[in-house]
Amino acid sequence: MLTVLRHIVMRFTAHSRFADAVKFLVSEVKSAMRADVCSIYLLNPQRSAYVLAATDGLNPAKVGNAVLALDQGLVGFVGRRAEPINLQNAPSHREFHYIQGSGEEAFHAFLGVPIIHQRRVLGVLVVQQSDARKFDEAEEAFLVTLAAQLATVVSHAEAVGDSALPQISDANRVDACFVGVPGAPGIAIGTAVVIHPVANLEAVPERQTDDIVVELLSLERAIAQVRQDISNIIEQFSDSLPKQELALFDAYLHMLDENALAGDIRAEVRLGQWAQGALKKVIDEHVSRFALMEDPYLRERGADLKDLGLQILAHLQNIRQKKTVFPKDTVLVAEEVTPAMLANIPTERLGAIVSTKGSGNSHVAILARAMGIPAVMGAIDLPTYQVENEVLLVDGHYGEVFASPSKKRIELSRELIAQEKVFDEELMQLKDVPCVTKDGWRILLWVNIGLSSDLTRSLDRGAEGIGLFRTEIPFMSQDRFPTEAEQRVIYREHMAAFEPRPVTMRTLDVGGDKSLSYFPINEDNPFLGWRGIRVTLDHPEIFLVQVRAMLKANAGLEGILRIMLPMISSLSELTAAKALINRAYDEVTEEGFEVKRPSIGVMIEVPAAVYQARALARESDFLAVGSNDLTQYMLAVDRNNPRVAQLYRDVHPAVILALRDVARAAHIENKPLGICGEFAGTPVGAVLLMAMGYHVLSMNATHLPKVKWVIRQINRSDAQRMLAKVLQMQSAEAVSGYMFQQLTDAGLGRVLPHHHT
Repeated sequence: MLTVLRHIVMRFTAHSRFADAVKFLVSEVKSAMRADVCSIYLLNPQRSAYVLAATDGLNPAKVGNAVLALDQGLVGFVGRRAEPINLQNAPSHREFHYIQGSGEEAFHAFLGVPIIHQRRVLGVLVVQQSDARKFDEAEEAFLVTLAAQLATVVSHAEAVGDSALPQISDANRVDACFVGVPGAPGIAIGTAVVIHPVANLEAVPERQTDDIVVELLSLERAIAQVRQDISNIIEQFSDSLPKQELALFDAYLHMLDENALAGDIRAEVRLGQWAQGALKKVIDEHVSRFALMEDPYLRERGADLKDLGLQILAHLQNIRQKKTVFPKDTVLVAEEVTPAMLANIPTERLGAIVSTKGSGNSHVAILARAMGIPAVMGAIDLPTYQVENEVLLVDGHYGEVFASPSKKRIELSRELIAQEKVFDEELMQLKDVPCVTKDGWRILLWVNIGLSSDLTRSLDRGAEGIGLFRTEIPFMSQDRFPTEAEQRVIYREHMAAFEPRPVTMRTLDVGGDKSLSYFPINEDNPFLGWRGIRVTLDHPEIFLVQVRAMLKANAGLEGILRIMLPMISSLSELTAAKALINRAYDEVTEEGFEVKRPSIGVMIEVPAAVYQARALARESDFLAVGSNDLTQYMLAVDRNNPRVAQLYRDVHPAVILALRDVARAAHIENKPLGICGEFAGTPVGAVLLMAMGYHVLSMNATHLPKVKWVIRQINRSDAQRMLAKVLQMQSAEAVSGYMFQQLTDAGLGRVLPHHHT
């Protein structure tokens, strides 16, 4: 049956028109199950009813005309219960409803299975037989499996209007919503332009060459052309992006250096592989390493490498992109949007970005935030190639894409876009004012930084320090551990830029499924594996070199160096790490460097650390909650997986209680308390954390102005009242709804993302 199932699904999805696909489906299922009838009923939202979309065995004249209310007949019964109904004698069932003229009076056996997509019933798949019998378990399992695989296709058809239901006209087909993850905030309305990949690395075969010289020459020419393409990108964006942001593209050029990708590809060619095969082999190896990394920011760098590979392959194959017309307010749509794609679009015409792959940490999402362009990533259910030239509404706040938005929704969104523009201009005036509540409570706003290009954006938005510097970057940029001197240069650049502000350096956070290419680690359960402080304590030589580089980079500066330890789960780990840091300090001072003792802090990222927070606070100089990982570990939800993204709720009562408990522990021990994660950058999160007594909120620089605005508009006493109420709540929905209402009532609605209803 599995072979039959695959055959049906494959041929069903191959049909270009949905109406043809469902006709094929009912015929094939009827034959495979040796049934007398197979029918598919689809939900018509406008009529709140199920309509017969296709049948093989009933009167074909009833297709599109047979209508059952949601509470009518066995089809309605299956839809309401959202589970299979298997009956031996359907006409005798209390829910049976005979459709006049259908011809179903001759059939007794009935098996109906709901078609469900994202918890919503879209239709019912039915088989019937004249014999009075129950379909067996294997037959029922077959139909359930088939319906589950068809649900996504039915959802796509509903969204783009390629429906078998004549009652759903294009005029009525509106507001189909596809959910991804937020990539860059903002709302945009525009016309979808779908970019097709110009080359396919997966399709390149391995092939030995008889002429290595010719292959090397072809490769050199392709790499040179890609270098020129990237230079053109830099030139095109030179007026629309800060100079520091253009460093992202410089990274592409460095990847093409002899000691990076280019050298590896040439080496494969010299071993006898043709240029395209060598390119595929090297790109696959590099991309697979990045795909295994736990850190979402670093994992997304694999997309950059793949994009480079596709560009080189395109030139090797002499493929030229077709001339694409980009209308005003273009919504760029692709399976995987890359920075190179953006270069083909005039900046003034780009309105939004939608990618079915990637996350909020992808290279494109970073660029979109810098350019102020709304973006939605990981919209896995969006039928990419079917929305060409469709009007799309992109909500980067909530990670939603609406196909064929209604007139009312468009009007509301345009009002919100105008309001956001005015508000953003007002927020920039707050750059140099302190973040203080109306009743005098001072909060420090710091930033999380990964690239040197983040420096300018952070300082321009009034950042008062670095709350998280991801030190993995220099370790990822080469094929060996960076030397102490190399690390020192990078760290000094950030410390000097923020002088005399404090800088928090997280020690190397690799291991588990975030392995370095030159330090491979293979584990069955990497999320709970050898990572973070566990790796560096096992390899003190790596830890000591890094800490020495940090201390020397801080020499002669007024800014405070704060060293933060990731993935701490026990007091013994903190004790061991402190001993190594003290040893590094002694070594550096013995060398003659005049350096201050650093502050040593613990990242609270795992539930165990929450319950030992007081002991950890007593033995450290500060605590900092890593809210992204803490939420992920507490709820057992991968926050970058769009399939379960709705379960990742930073306002989940368990998470709120954990954050409150950590705050209490820090206060009892009189230690500074900070948080670095997405929650700190939200208005709701900022208010609740301020009420708990967090001293430092560290976030993406993009969110800093709005957080400062909301904190300055509220009394801490009011925030504490809200927190007391929230601590009594039992669901994330209750917390979110209450806080949104409270902030709105307090006149802070402008800072809240307006959800489409």
